Amino acid sequence: MTVDPLNLVFLLLQQMSVYLLIAYLLSRTPLFLPVMHVTVRWPHKLACALVFSMFCIMGTYFGLQIDDSIANTRAIGAVLGGILGGPSVGLAVGFTGGLHRYSLGGMSAVACAISTVAEGLIGGLVHRHMVRRGRIDQLFDPLRVGGVTLFAEIVQMLIILLVAKPFSAAVHLVEIVALPMIVANTLGAGLFMRILMDRRALIDKQSSAFSAKALKIAARADGVLRQGFNQENSTRVARIIYEETGVGAVAITDREKLLAFIGVGDDHHLPGTPITSPMTRQAIASNQVLYADGNEVVYQCSIHPQCRLNASLVIPLVGEDERVIGTIKLYEPKTRLFSTINRTLGEGIARLLSSQILAGRYEQQKALLAQSEIKLLHAQVNPHFLFNALNTISAVIRNDPERARQLVQSLSVFFRKNLKRPSQEASLNDEIEHVNAYLQIELARFSDSLSVDIDVPEDLRRARLPAFSLQPLVENAIKHGTSQLLGGGHVRIAAWRDGADLLLSVEDNAGLYEAKPGGDGLGMTIVDRRVRNRHGEAYGVTVACEADVFTRITLRLPLEIPVAAEIA
Repeated sequence: MTVDPLNLVFLLLQQMSVYLLIAYLLSRTPLFLPVMHVTVRWPHKLACALVFSMFCIMGTYFGLQIDDSIANTRAIGAVLGGILGGPSVGLAVGFTGGLHRYSLGGMSAVACAISTVAEGLIGGLVHRHMVRRGRIDQLFDPLRVGGVTLFAEIVQMLIILLVAKPFSAAVHLVEIVALPMIVANTLGAGLFMRILMDRRALIDKQSSAFSAKALKIAARADGVLRQGFNQENSTRVARIIYEETGVGAVAITDREKLLAFIGVGDDHHLPGTPITSPMTRQAIASNQVLYADGNEVVYQCSIHPQCRLNASLVIPLVGEDERVIGTIKLYEPKTRLFSTINRTLGEGIARLLSSQILAGRYEQQKALLAQSEIKLLHAQVNPHFLFNALNTISAVIRNDPERARQLVQSLSVFFRKNLKRPSQEASLNDEIEHVNAYLQIELARFSDSLSVDIDVPEDLRRARLPAFSLQPLVENAIKHGTSQLLGGGHVRIAAWRDGADLLLSVEDNAGLYEAKPGGDGLGMTIVDRRVRNRHGEAYGVTVACEADVFTRITLRLPLEIPVAAEIA
């Protein structure tokens, strides 16, 4: 049979177009989520192997019959499976695609089966090389992927020449299919990777939009529900969410009644009335997110049969011990369907509001505690700081997962230091570690607008001092100092000997300190009183301030270093 290679190029490109169209459509489904990133975990590797094995087999089916052989785009699936999943995935995809090709028979069946496994392995070896060199992002370069596929196709042609019999028939086959398959597979692999990159960019864009909206809502709603989870505060928060998200309506409930409702249907969804929605009651009882998308599951208002709301997302608000304390509900009218980002955003908002409500309840409990100094200093683990930390981690996690993991570790260290203080004393090194964990969150939160210097000599780090003495001073410098600046804030923490005393200073560049008749803030006042009560009036906290230049808080203590530490 005489076949024009140039004409075969166009025919194979037509078939490849159908192949890529299917890839594009499938990229919009959850099926493609595991292959949007370089896979390292076995569940993702398995998903990657299944997806690209399917495309590998599809490439054979979409091929063109040449005598008893097939001009195909099978290499796209094999090479991409290896590049994204590594050698094990590449071999799995190559073996699956090769076994399928072998089952179809023909003069080149064995050669094509071997070459498909080789193509998957080539992609896998490129994956391993790039990962070891720390150049993972280059695996998503369409030009690089096209180059790897070009090389793999050349290897395939050589394998056909070496394995297929008779040799004259192998040469004739390669003369016909080499150019069409090299062009179609090289171009197709590059375009396939372009599809994946576009899908990743769309997901990142949605994530960025979620983060921006969540942070804006958090900024506007900051502190509202801390003042109490009641009808007035809930209405203020519901209006903020309604304005920022653009959904049809927003409702907030406690466990028994509707606290707030803003948007479509506010004529019959009246705050203060008991909860009548079975969906809401089920969400409260089961502590589960319930979703009527307006398509597969249609929301039906339990109050008014002519209500225009058609879709509802009910998300529990969770308090202490994972107990549901209420719900936040997002609605869309009949003319609109919920988008993915609205659902994701709603779940994120629920977490933020739960933290704020919980923070408010902690503050109420804190106000009821006895004036025990150590317990009050424990209570200085400000729930507001926890709320801001969760906001910061929520914003960072999509764009920089490694940085988010480090922030979670810092948050863990911060609270572990607060909870595991068996005595009222700690070493200066423990205090520095506690402060450093706190500062990692604040540095991420204020980004480039905050810098910190810590100057503590090693020989002083074993010095003993009352626990929780340093962190309240640092928090004060940021909260009432640098966070109020329009420009960059700077905090310097230092320690030094002064004769038989230890001096600690926390200095900011804001210079906003103002002495108040009632004291200098709960944390700083308690630190000062504890030190003075223990060591006498010669010790404690002093404040120096030059307006708009600096505020320096200095803590003077007797220098107490354990004998063993001094000898060491």
